[in-house]
This record gives sequence, C-alpha cells and structure tokens, in this order.
Amino acid sequence: MDLCHTRPATWHDAPMAQSTRTLGRSGIEVSALGMGCWAIAGPWAERQTPLGWGAVDDEESARTIRRALDLGVTLFDTADTYGAGHGERVLGRALAGRRDEAVIATKWGYTFDERTRQATGADASPAYLRRAVRDSLRRLGTDRIDLYQLHLADLPVSRAQALVGTLEELVADGLIRAYGWSTDRADRAAAFGQDAPRATAVQHSLSVLRDAPDLLNLCEKYDLASISCGPLGMGLLTGKYHPASTLPYDDVRGITSGWLEWFRGGRPAPEWLRRVQAVRAALTADGRTLAQGALGWIWARSGRAIPIPGCRSVDQVEENAAALALGPLRPDHFAEVERQLAALRAAALREVDRPYWPSPMLPTARP
Repeated sequence: MDLCHTRPATWHDAPMAQSTRTLGRSGIEVSALGMGCWAIAGPWAERQTPLGWGAVDDEESARTIRRALDLGVTLFDTADTYGAGHGERVLGRALAGRRDEAVIATKWGYTFDERTRQATGADASPAYLRRAVRDSLRRLGTDRIDLYQLHLADLPVSRAQALVGTLEELVADGLIRAYGWSTDRADRAAAFGQDAPRATAVQHSLSVLRDAPDLLNLCEKYDLASISCGPLGMGLLTGKYHPASTLPYDDVRGITSGWLEWFRGGRPAPEWLRRVQAVRAALTADGRTLAQGALGWIWARSGRAIPIPGCRSVDQVEENAAALALGPLRPDHFAEVERQLAALRAAALREVDRPYWPSPMLPTARP
C-alpha cells in the first residue's frame, strides 16, 4: 500500500459523523472525542515551577470550546487546579447559554491559591471534597458536574475508599452525576471499579506512544469509560515538533520533570521523536493528518476509550474533530503501526536511549 502520497483530511472534507460513547455505567452519552482544557487554563505554578502551558487568549479559548460543540464534541475535561481556578471559569463562560449541550468533567484534590495562582498542596479529606465541589460549581457557573474525578493519582486506596460515601451523597444531592479517578495505577482503578457504586470512568494516559493494557482491561471488566489523556503525546503527535524545537520556560513542557517523559530540557525527547517518525506513515496512510491518525489508533485500540486532546485554537479543534468522521484506523494500518512499534521495542533504539525507554506494555489481544 502507498503510505505516503495521500491528501490530508480536513474538517471541510465530509460532514461530521456523530460518533458517541456511553460514559461507563452512568448511562451518560458523550462524543467519542472530548476536549482537554489544561492547555487553555493559563499560567500557574508551584513556587517557581510552571504548571501551565504558558499565556493564553481567553477569547480564543472560548471560541475554541464553542466551535468544538458546533462540530459534535460534547465532553470537556478540566480540573479545579488548572490555572488555579481560571480554567474552570473560562470553560463556564464559554458554555454560557449552551450548558445542556455539554458534558463537564472536572477534578479535585490539589489545593491552590486563586489570587497568587500558586499550587499549595493536596487535601483528600471529605470536608475538602464538599468545599471543592461547590467552588467548582461556582466557577463553572452550573448547578451540576457530570463527571467528578479524584485528581490524586497515587492516593492510597483506603483513603480514596473513605471518600466514596461523600461522593454518593453528592450524587444524591444532584451536585454531581457520576465520579471517577484520574490515575495510571491499575490497583487504584480496580478499587473504584469494585467498590464505588457510581464510579463510571478512569482517566489515564493512553496514546500510540504509550499503551495501557491493564487499565483498558479493568475498564472492560468493571464497565468503566477510559478517558484517555495525553492522546497526542502533549503535542508530539501533531507533527509540529522537530529536534531543534524549544519550549519557553513558562510552558510545563519546557522544564525537566520526572513525570514528563515526552520532553526533556525544554526540547522534544529525541527517542520519542524517532518513535513518532516510525509510525507516521501508517497513521496517515488513508489521508488523515498525524493527529487524526493518532486519535484513530485509540479508537481502534478500545471501544471504551474517549481521547481528550488539548486544544488552544479553533484550527486545532477543527482538525481533531474531523477525526470523528474518519473513525478508527483500518485494521491493516493498525497492524502496520504495531509492527513498527514492535521493531522499535526489539531494537530498543540506541544505547543512549535505554534509560528513557519504557518497558513495553503489550495487551494480550489486539482488535
């Protein structure tokens, strides 16, 4: 097959297909594609360490959210800590007059100072949970949150289970419709899946660069939605970065952090750029852009997965939303991506890359 000489797909090419998912066992219907709202929340920091994606244009952010709705994207994921509350305010203002068209997901657990835009710690107490949900409702300008997610990924299971009673009361009070946990830890996800009656989703990392078979299997076992964060590798899978690219210091990707693997020293990590290059042809073989191919890989990987790529502009959300009309990768293109990834794992890239090369995460079966 010719993997190179095809025309990129754009949102002008075809009418939007209304591809939807059920949000786990909640019965809430959402679009198969969401929009992540971390990147539009603006600056905030932990002391001098930036946690945002740099300066943003709030008006462009609002236009982006409304354009997403126009194109059939209904799930919007944010967190109270994004921008130290500013991200929720931006989302709430953008959805004014259109609230019933949207499904709002937000998170709680980290504490912050809205005035100084500083992260201040974490609080996993039931009392803070009750206060945080009401603060989020106020900032979002709404009377209910559709999906409320625990943001403390490594919280001990026993402490998370101690919050379930309060979460159930918030559901009964009509303040939230369902809840979940944002964690890459399978034991945490399993605890909510087993013991929390209205738990309906796990938000976790998932992309063609980073598979998550254990979490996907748990979502299947417990009838949970997989909210897939980082589906475009924090921008690497858009194709706009190259070895000489640099990121500003006020962008979280411009710092060196143990949890941020895609970028190092303010530059794209070279071993990940090579991995992107290896799968580019297969992801774009049927005319998709690289980003659209990466989203198609996730839909081919799991029918429960709902990717939530971040968007900072109308152009970006239009490109991402066009992937809905294209759907999952074709089986032969999916298989070619897997063949290329297997070859990279076997070669382990160069010796210098070995410290940064993750252990392979291979599912027992592929679609």
